[in-house]
Amino acid sequence: MGKTCPMSNSKRQTDHPCFGGDHNKAGRIHLPVAPGCNIKCGFCERKFDCLNESRPGVTSRVLTPDEAVQRVELVKWHMDKSRGAKLRVVGIAGPGDPLANPNTFETFSRVREAFPDMTLCLSTNGLLLREKMEQIVELGIHSLTVTINALTPKTGAKVYEWIHYAGSKVRGEEAAELLLLEQFLGLELAVQNGLMVKVNHVYMPGVNDHETLDLAVKVRGLGAQMMNIMPLIPLGRFQEITPPSELEMEMVRNQAELILSQARHCKQCRADAAGLIGQDLDLNQLAKARLA
Repeated sequence: MGKTCPMSNSKRQTDHPCFGGDHNKAGRIHLPVAPGCNIKCGFCERKFDCLNESRPGVTSRVLTPDEAVQRVELVKWHMDKSRGAKLRVVGIAGPGDPLANPNTFETFSRVREAFPDMTLCLSTNGLLLREKMEQIVELGIHSLTVTINALTPKTGAKVYEWIHYAGSKVRGEEAAELLLLEQFLGLELAVQNGLMVKVNHVYMPGVNDHETLDLAVKVRGLGAQMMNIMPLIPLGRFQEITPPSELEMEMVRNQAELILSQARHCKQCRADAAGLIGQDLDLNQLAKARLA
């Protein structure tokens, strides 16, 4: 361990549309190869067949590593042919937690071999971040997003129903305390190993909104380079909560930006999103076009 990323932070930031890169030139693809999850967020409602929904945790289907590499090739072919934006980033963001699924690492390994110039990106809840860090570094993953939705165990117990840790299902404040410990230690370790780190935070009025700005201070101190505050999508146990307005989100992001750089362009993408941010490709149509 202790190995650092071969690419400079400024280069990674330029190439990655989710870390400040040019959204009109740099495309990304999310590979939905990781269905299993080791925590249960109260707002999480995962379905694999919601074609008309655009939110995290949703995909038309889960891919095998072989299928995932084929999808990268398909999207790269289309974007190269269009002579506009190029595919730059290959990420795995679910639909579960990538670090809880062995296929994540097999997929990254195959993508790295087939497309060595691609920037690899990983999104995780952070529970297994320390445990899997050596594999992350060895695969040359350049950028990391950790979703942290609480600062204290008391609030975390409201957000998370349970975590599965060391072979046991843990609930309540004990679960939240374990998760927070691993998230913060894992984030710090990722920074030490040269990864560029962004923190995602689901903003839930009346649940965790009182901790958002203090969380920004905390993760800045651990070395995170960016924060992405996302509005709650009212589902699951939080389906009755009124989501924050655009004005409220603008205000909290403005406040948080005094602490840490904010990602304001996030579209809360699906686990199988591909193309430019906000202009996702129709993969079924692409496949038909390739065969024509």
